[in-house]
Order: sequence, then C-alpha cells, then structure tokens
Amino acid sequence: MNLQNIPKIKHLDSGNFFILAGPCAIEGEEMAMRIAEKLVGITDKLQIPYVFKGSFKKANRSRIDSFSGIGDEIALKILEKVSKEFGVPTVTDIHTNEDAAMAAAYVDVLQIPAFLVRQTDLVVAAANTGKVVNLKKGQFMSPESMKHAVQKVLDCNNPNVMLTDRGSMFGYQDMIVDFRGIPTMQTMATTVLDVTHSLQQPNQVAGVTGGRPDMIETIAKAGIAVGVDGIFIETHFDPANAKSDGANMLHLDYFEGLMTKLVAIRQTINQF
Repeated sequence: MNLQNIPKIKHLDSGNFFILAGPCAIEGEEMAMRIAEKLVGITDKLQIPYVFKGSFKKANRSRIDSFSGIGDEIALKILEKVSKEFGVPTVTDIHTNEDAAMAAAYVDVLQIPAFLVRQTDLVVAAANTGKVVNLKKGQFMSPESMKHAVQKVLDCNNPNVMLTDRGSMFGYQDMIVDFRGIPTMQTMATTVLDVTHSLQQPNQVAGVTGGRPDMIETIAKAGIAVGVDGIFIETHFDPANAKSDGANMLHLDYFEGLMTKLVAIRQTINQF
C-alpha cells in the first residue's frame, strides 16, 4: 500500500516509520482535542507521519457494565473535528457491516478488530467503502494466515490495505509478540506493530483487562529494530482513569521521549 493514499498524511519523505496513536476510546471532545494537539505537535517536530486513532465505540468488552461509548455519531463527529482542526487523518475500528459506511463518512482509515478479522462480510463492507483498511491480526491467527484477509480486501478492488500485529495469545491471560511475523506480513501488505495491545493481559477474573505498560518501550524499540513500517500506540493523559484499556496505555507525558528514541533507532537502521 502507498501511504500517500491516506488523506492528509504528512512527512512521508522523512524516512521515519508512521504512527497510529491516540486514546483507546473517544470519551469526549475536550479529551480528544487535548490528546490530538499534543500528538500532532510531537509528530510534526520529529517529522513522523501521523494518523490520529480513537474508537467511536467499544463493542468488545469483558463486562456488560463496561464503558462502550458516548454515542456513535457524537464520537464520529469528534474524530471529524480532530481531522479538520489539526489537518491529520483519522482511524477508528468498526464492528458491524453497517458501521462501515457510517464511519467512512467521517474518518480516513477503517480498522477491523483482531477478534473480527475473519468475518468476511465485515471485511468486505470496509473494503467496499474505498477507504484504507487496517486489518488487525487475530490473537489466534498465524502471520501466514493473514494473506487470506488481505486477499478479501484486494478482491474488492481496494489496494489500500495494511496489517497490524497485536500479539498472540500465550496461555489464557497473556500475550506475546513473535517478531518473525513482521517480515512475514510485510510480504503481504504494509505492516504495523500495535505495541500497547500486545501488552494486554486479558481474561482477568475481575472482568477488566490488565496490561504491562512498563514494557511499551521494549516492544516498540524491538519493532523498529526489525523494520516494521508503522507503530500503533494508545495514549492518554490519565491512563488510570481512562474509560477503556487504561492498564496498557502509554501516559501522554512519555510519548515524546519514546518517539525521540524510536526515530534515532530508525535513523540508524536506515543506514544498513
């Protein structure tokens, strides 16, 4: 996929990786704008191609009383406002066939969640919008098997597809990243490493997913070192009180420091 096909994306001539980053869920306009302003400033400073990420709803929740969203149209309009005010593309995940056309009216990239990546009708609905489609590798799937999901998008005459590795299940309550999967999936499509979701610890007895945010820098550095095309990171200014996935998000205060290190690693890798 040619990244130039993502509307409004900048800094493609910098030699850097690109990044999809933002909060797990859109909790409100003020928080989204605050996070976007910070991330746009950092990525412009470091010349990193950037896509703002935010889920307009969270359909996959462990407990029925977990936060699922502020309203579909309200959240999608906030994503649209972020794009217009900061001049950056946006990505959100979809969960039903009907979500595809609705979300496509507001965002630039449609993301298929890992648990749903084998749902043919959903993948086809996303592809038929003509938008860029980001397919997250199922925790239960091998890198090699993702070629079939990619082919579903291509068969819809949509060449704008990318893959995201978000780790694989390791027992019942942990994830592991097999970095061999990155070059494997790069033979199929542009490939992203979802750093924060790879550090989830799902299926906790309490019904709230845990995580290992202390390992974010380790996983991110490793991904850049093996040559991944892009990085996916969820971040928040108050992870402890975030309404979704706070346990594995990066604190916004640490974002610039991490990006500075990753850019330095990429500059070194580019010499070889």
